[in-house]
Amino acid sequence: MAKIRVTKKFHFEMGHALHNYDGLCRNIHGHTYNMEVTLLGEIREEKGHPKDGMVIDFGKLKKLVKDKIVNVYDHSLVVSQIYADKNQEHLLKATERLIVHDFQPTSENMCVYFAGVLQQELPEDVSLYSIRLYETATSYAEWFAEDNK
Repeated sequence: MAKIRVTKKFHFEMGHALHNYDGLCRNIHGHTYNMEVTLLGEIREEKGHPKDGMVIDFGKLKKLVKDKIVNVYDHSLVVSQIYADKNQEHLLKATERLIVHDFQPTSENMCVYFAGVLQQELPEDVSLYSIRLYETATSYAEWFAEDNK
């Protein structure tokens, strides 16, 4: 059977601040994130099956990524635990959607984290091939399964 990669694009708004960073990104600021999720799998060949000819139903992929990533992070403020500990009082006043991670919320780290989230949720017959997370129109981080074996 043929192996095929399928990709779906997503969009969300997210704020973050980078603790101890030596530039402007140490301040709370936001980005319009665009994310491309690519899966790898074999095309289903089951005549009469509603998913015949598909690697995965794009609707299923959309629901998974929206439920686990987009709806969680959209219009949220993401900071590291160190940043949160030092600014807890102000952060709790500033937002109702605060997400604290044990890592610096760079595009690179968020990409790795999102890959881990999706890998746990995907059906067994497909695998996560890559994630491309655009922080700006010209800057992105990319995660590839083959680089992380």
